Amino acid sequence: MQRVVDNALAVTKESVKTFTYEWVNNIVRVINEVSALLLALLPGKANMLEGVQGWELRPTFRGPRFPRWMENGVSSFNQFIHELAVDSDVSSVEYSSGEEDSDGYESPESPLSQSSRASRVSATNHGRHPTHWMQHIWLWIVVSVKFLLGAPFHLFKLAYSGVSKALSTSTKQDPSQVPSHKRVQSHKDQIIHRTTDRRRGLIEDLHVGIEISIEAVFDFVHKAVHLLLSPSEMYEKLTKLFSSCKNDHDSGEDTSISTTTLGDIDPTPTEGNASSRQPLNTDGRTCQDVITEFGYPYEAIHLVTADGYVLLLERIPRRDARKAVYLQHGILDSSMGWVSNGVVGSPAFAAYDKGYDVFLGNFRGLVSREHRNKNISSRQYWQYSINEHGTQDIPAMIEKIHEVKTAELKLSKPDIEEEANDDQAYKLCAVCHSLGGAAILMYVVTCRLAQKPHRLSRLVLLSPAGFHHESNLIFKVVENVVLMVPSLSRIFPAFYIPTRFFRMLFNKLARDLQNLPAVGGLVQTLMGYVVDGDSSNWVGVLGLPHYNMNDMPGISFNVAIHLAQIKRTKRFRMFDYGSADANMAVYGSPEPLDLGEHYGLIDIPVDLVAGQKDHIIRPSMVKRHYKLMKDAGVNVSYIEFEYAHLDFTFSHDEELLSYVMSRLLLSEPNPKHQVNKKALRLRRKQQLSPSG
Repeated sequence: MQRVVDNALAVTKESVKTFTYEWVNNIVRVINEVSALLLALLPGKANMLEGVQGWELRPTFRGPRFPRWMENGVSSFNQFIHELAVDSDVSSVEYSSGEEDSDGYESPESPLSQSSRASRVSATNHGRHPTHWMQHIWLWIVVSVKFLLGAPFHLFKLAYSGVSKALSTSTKQDPSQVPSHKRVQSHKDQIIHRTTDRRRGLIEDLHVGIEISIEAVFDFVHKAVHLLLSPSEMYEKLTKLFSSCKNDHDSGEDTSISTTTLGDIDPTPTEGNASSRQPLNTDGRTCQDVITEFGYPYEAIHLVTADGYVLLLERIPRRDARKAVYLQHGILDSSMGWVSNGVVGSPAFAAYDKGYDVFLGNFRGLVSREHRNKNISSRQYWQYSINEHGTQDIPAMIEKIHEVKTAELKLSKPDIEEEANDDQAYKLCAVCHSLGGAAILMYVVTCRLAQKPHRLSRLVLLSPAGFHHESNLIFKVVENVVLMVPSLSRIFPAFYIPTRFFRMLFNKLARDLQNLPAVGGLVQTLMGYVVDGDSSNWVGVLGLPHYNMNDMPGISFNVAIHLAQIKRTKRFRMFDYGSADANMAVYGSPEPLDLGEHYGLIDIPVDLVAGQKDHIIRPSMVKRHYKLMKDAGVNVSYIEFEYAHLDFTFSHDEELLSYVMSRLLLSEPNPKHQVNKKALRLRRKQQLSPSG
């Protein structure tokens, strides 16, 4: 009887699994096919998709080529580790047959197959003995009567012990009271997740969730049927249950597990706290993870701006180098953009390999709201414009770089001649993209107006912001809405995904866009329409891990207002506070400072780079910078590449990278700061000669 029931449950379970799996797959196929149909009907899709390398408009709808480090949903630097982990998982999870078990060898089982395996084992065990129907029926009647008569008494004891246990633990509950083996397993799971870090999309999560639910339901049904057909075993389990509850009640207080750390000065055991956070298969890697996994050194420098914002300045340190490069990202980006193409195609790694000390800047504007005032409100935190990027963020980071480099060079190369007339012992170049380019220009101009050293030797600006009056209809509508209703900043102080749940959802949807190529192509095309045909790899960028469930970069509403002001006035100006009195208090004039009119103060070479396919900051807008600088006598160069806006940081083409490196090499350290070999020899002779 038991064997018949187990076989029926196993067949039913597998049938339900197959049905639900195919049902979900059919829905996904329909979504992908409808997206493919819409994509085929949309005009101009070829221009939108050409920036996604590897895309071909064929009936198969092959997926776009994502950034190198996101091939197949796993970063290239982590590909080997992930494949090794998958291989070890596959090799360790073997489904052995009953004949193999009879040889005395048992291989590990997968969690989802254990219930089915238990069913088969129990059926085999029951099949080895003859069934005594009369004994089973009589035993079942006796056990049922005894259970019904004693159930009220046992239920009362169970309820009383449960309430007592809850009251005793409510005041003494501690996270450390987790069994040690569970804490070790949780820690191990976190290490494995952190090492492989493979994302799952919503579709994959749905498949796994359905399978686990089916397994749980059928496991419960199987155990219930097994107990009904084996009343003696049911009676034994119920007896153990009630006795364990009684023992728990008699024991009084819960015990906590003491822990100690090897190497502690005070070996007194302390109560440890274990993290029970479960991974949700989202990609939460940071710039540090990318850099260190490639084998490069890494350093994180936390600094505080004059107005209290906490910034993260990341570094690939080459401490004895006398040439450094500062990389600054654009809007809705982070330092991750400079390392996202792996060792071969990333500007940060290329600069380090050329002998540079690399610094990666991060603007304010994270959802985590890092600030000196821990209780700052959301509205107060996002109350900034591009002014603060150029006059607070960049100055703080540049000064920290100067402080660090000066101290390190004095230690590593004490024979370098001392600074004179504010001349530095190192050269610092800046490579900035989009909004970062506008902020660095603001920084240089304001430093020169204040007669402060900007400490830079060269600027390489990749599609810099600053002029935006040539744009499409959608940008014009956004401009009018932002400027006509500035009070929206009180309701929406910034643009970002507000909760961890929706950020997790966004992260998983980005994964699904890769798994469903037609849907990804449709999103890519629609994004191209929004940005006036810009063919950047929008789908690939959405998958960057700085858009994760814990944090992400956002856009302040005042930054949007500032960009709209620049677009409407057709001038690169600082933020307009809305009244002559407010502007007078900040700038000393009723109008905001026009930065373009002061380009003549720029005293370092500037290299401007534009993208011929860039429809966000068009080449004509970059030429506007070039013309103003050229007329003002700035040492400026201009070049165009066949790039879209995001290709400057995510492109796989080596042409731009070679150009940027060639421009950086034009700024060599000052020869007067070379090591004075003659003075070094004299000093060594003095040290070797006997005193007196």
